[in-house]
Amino acid sequence: MNLAEPQHFAPFEIGLLLVLACASAVLFFVRFAPILRNILTARKDLGFSLRPISKRVWAFTSEVLCQSKVIRERPLPGIAHAFVFWGFLAFALVSLNHLAVGLRLAFLPPTSLIGRFYFTFAAIWALLVAISIAGLFVRRFFVRPIWLGQKVSYESGFIAALIFTLMATYLATFFTADETTLKTLWWTHTLALLIFLPLIPHTKHLHLVLSPITIFLKRDGFSAIPPLSTDENIEDFGLVTGKDLTQIIALQAYSCVECGRCTEHCPASATGKVLNPKEIILGTRSYLNTFGPTSEVPLLTELRPEGLSSPPLLSSRSTAEGSASSTFSLEAAYECTTCGACEFQCPVGIQHVPIIIGLRRGATNTGAWEDSYGTKLFLALEKSGNSLGLPASERDKFIARAQLPTFDGTQEYCLWLGCMGAYDPHGREIIADFARIMDHLGTTFGVLKKEKCTGDPARRLGNDLIFQTLAESGLQTFATQKVQKIVAICPHCVRTIANDWREFGIAPEIEHHSEFMARNASHLPLPSTNNLQPATDNSVVYHDPCYLGRYQNIYDEPRAVIRQQATLVEAPRNHERSFCCGAGGGLAFLGEESGERVSHVRARELVATGAQTVATACPFCNTMFRDALTAVSENLPQLLDIAQLTARKLPPTGSQ
Repeated sequence: MNLAEPQHFAPFEIGLLLVLACASAVLFFVRFAPILRNILTARKDLGFSLRPISKRVWAFTSEVLCQSKVIRERPLPGIAHAFVFWGFLAFALVSLNHLAVGLRLAFLPPTSLIGRFYFTFAAIWALLVAISIAGLFVRRFFVRPIWLGQKVSYESGFIAALIFTLMATYLATFFTADETTLKTLWWTHTLALLIFLPLIPHTKHLHLVLSPITIFLKRDGFSAIPPLSTDENIEDFGLVTGKDLTQIIALQAYSCVECGRCTEHCPASATGKVLNPKEIILGTRSYLNTFGPTSEVPLLTELRPEGLSSPPLLSSRSTAEGSASSTFSLEAAYECTTCGACEFQCPVGIQHVPIIIGLRRGATNTGAWEDSYGTKLFLALEKSGNSLGLPASERDKFIARAQLPTFDGTQEYCLWLGCMGAYDPHGREIIADFARIMDHLGTTFGVLKKEKCTGDPARRLGNDLIFQTLAESGLQTFATQKVQKIVAICPHCVRTIANDWREFGIAPEIEHHSEFMARNASHLPLPSTNNLQPATDNSVVYHDPCYLGRYQNIYDEPRAVIRQQATLVEAPRNHERSFCCGAGGGLAFLGEESGERVSHVRARELVATGAQTVATACPFCNTMFRDALTAVSENLPQLLDIAQLTARKLPPTGSQ
């Protein structure tokens, strides 16, 4: 059984094919040209570099060619999408030869050894694609997961039908030799192919063209916030108007496949808040189509003149699927916890968090965002140097009571307290216990005489002036005190010092206390077998902090620390899929949440595991769960940091 092709094409058929092919190509470029123009005329991205090129090649190979993220995060529909993608790659040569047949220029005879092998190989993929596209059709039009959109998109159904037609007509040519039937199949296949091409630019299938480029060119680093321009002739306050949208943002906006993975995993969206990360991206696309990348119309809806608040989306399809009409709202922008779940889940390389923080920057730096809690936080950072607004003398009193040594440049480590470790009562307990661990290990360390906030909440809320001031002050302190190595209990501090401060200088090496304890685990005491309680009473459920897990890829170390002391229980959502505690992005310092509290949702998950203890590795998570656990459960589990869990197994001070 071999593929059969039409043997004769009349001159008028060849002419018709050329006309239709040219019309299809022209329509594609006419529709694609404005999109390409918007991307290329957008502002260039500051600090962008292709280096290291090896990381980009690896990301392209893994995420595009191997479809690793598509499959990993949604296995069943993911493998179906992957089969469709790989099938299209396999069909590239088939499609070229198919059109060449109609022009009497066929280059791959089906009777040749290579032709017989390749056409059979393509037939296997055609069958897989046909099954996969049928399954995806059922999922979209009958199962209809809510994150795909509220309404049915008939355009998506039509495209699915075209793809199925392409596969079916190809497979049918293996089962007939009748010239009339073959000619009918050939023209049906050709028309499906030529109709599909010009539909690409005005549908979500544009990602077929752009997403490989987007993945290759995305900013290096997870949720990397781009620098603002330092050129005195350029006003750069963040994302204020269309002129502030960059080429990478535009490219990512047009690459969105509208799969809704970002929405599905967004803690704000899941708890009934306004923010929907998919709509942020679709809103960016809509703005570019409506106003263009050189427009001075404000991005945020609240700041636009009347009549310009609801520009249409890219096509009627998006509206049909229930997407919002370009609603950039202040409320939505400041509901983001910057957990990074959206960016981690995105299969086409979109980096949502930098865009949302860019909107915050624009609103905060221009004074458009007016919030009493935010103002109080910024004033506290400016006047007191810490996010809690307490005088430095309170930190000094704690250091004296805990008998923490002062860093003098001779110790191996500088123990970074952070705002929570220096001023929050429970954070202080974590610091005291971790200091005991360091003493037990014989590690020399000290704390700085003066220490200011890293600026993390200011950075995430868009106040670049305060962030820069705090970052430069911190770098100067490290240089003056000759700090070489830092250890901290707060993942936010670690991320900010190691990554965000790089705009202003390179900080000393810094690590999280989970890394420190895991590395020294062999020197820490094991719990006495005589004192061990039954496993059910000695169980610990661990909550993965977003800024430790997704941001820094630290998952195993905290678990190794816990397993050394207790039985580890996993929450339903763990590792990369962990659900946020609700504190990130500066939200720990803002007012009441709308909708359900993010911390309550997560606390219920943790309690439902039945574990005796909830373990955290971030003082902010610890703070959020204190109230949340009380609110959601009468039988409260213990709430401990992993350092406290370990310190409880240490011999009493003075008995070593």
